[in-house]
Amino acid sequence: MKVRILYHDHCFDGAASAAYFTRFVQERFYPGAGFAYTGMAHKAAQLFEPDLFDGDINAIVDFKYSPDDRVTWWFDHHQSAFLTPEDQAHYEATRDGRRLYLDIHSRSCTKYIARIAREEYGFEAPDLAELVHWADIIDGAVYDRAEVPVEMKEPALKLVLVIEAAKGSEAVQRIIRLMQRQPLSAIIEDPEVKALYGPLYERHLRSIDLIGKLGRCEGGVIHFDVADYDMEGYNKFVPYYLFPEGTYTVSVSLSSFRTKISVGSNPWASEEPRHNLATICERYGGGGHARVGAISFERHEVERAREAAREIVAELRGEPAA
Repeated sequence: MKVRILYHDHCFDGAASAAYFTRFVQERFYPGAGFAYTGMAHKAAQLFEPDLFDGDINAIVDFKYSPDDRVTWWFDHHQSAFLTPEDQAHYEATRDGRRLYLDIHSRSCTKYIARIAREEYGFEAPDLAELVHWADIIDGAVYDRAEVPVEMKEPALKLVLVIEAAKGSEAVQRIIRLMQRQPLSAIIEDPEVKALYGPLYERHLRSIDLIGKLGRCEGGVIHFDVADYDMEGYNKFVPYYLFPEGTYTVSVSLSSFRTKISVGSNPWASEEPRHNLATICERYGGGGHARVGAISFERHEVERAREAAREIVAELRGEPAA
């Protein structure tokens, strides 16, 4: 038997969700099954191609809903969980009797999976308590100060860097398999993972310097554009580390497959954020959570993304619409 798990790629909570879900269903439902993983990224085009669901059992964790009848399990915690109103209607009509779970109030999908596994199926994995704990901290951005995620002293935070910045999905999927049985301190010392961490950390330090040079904070909004630089991703707490007076951040970046607007709010802001960022991003075809969201455009649509970013910056600053 083959179990195919689609997970949110280059995301600690996505990887941890895939790892915890694997342990859960392997021990409770599918002993002896083979597990295969597919990393999913938010794109401007269609997200679910028909050939993605090639398992005898197919699951989606920490990612959007698919109405495909071949999906057996689904766990998500995002406000923007549905691509279309029709998808949401399909979920509402078919969730009874199927293993479909959504809780937009859960800080992390990993902790949500662990809760459902325990409460509905009597499954617990005490050796994965550290993984659940850190997934909830990382996805909920529950840090005492910006220095904690930026300086990356904890093994979990070093793994965040590798998961978010490593090219391709191979490294992330190696980590998913290691997460199922090993403590985080052992995973970051794995020779293949450790070899990736060193260069990525040097790149992280360069990104801090670049954001410091390009970034501006005006009207409580930090704004920068790195689409013209070789910086596919960056630590999302760096803007608040550099500009602690900011309440929101809006950035434009370019990757190998998309142009991305990232929109976030400062967990340590002196002023409580007033805007639901997922709702703002949904207007441009994106989504996320109330405090953090993103929008994907086609790779060639950099100027379109920049215009949308300018509109969002103006809205967050409270400027009148043009």
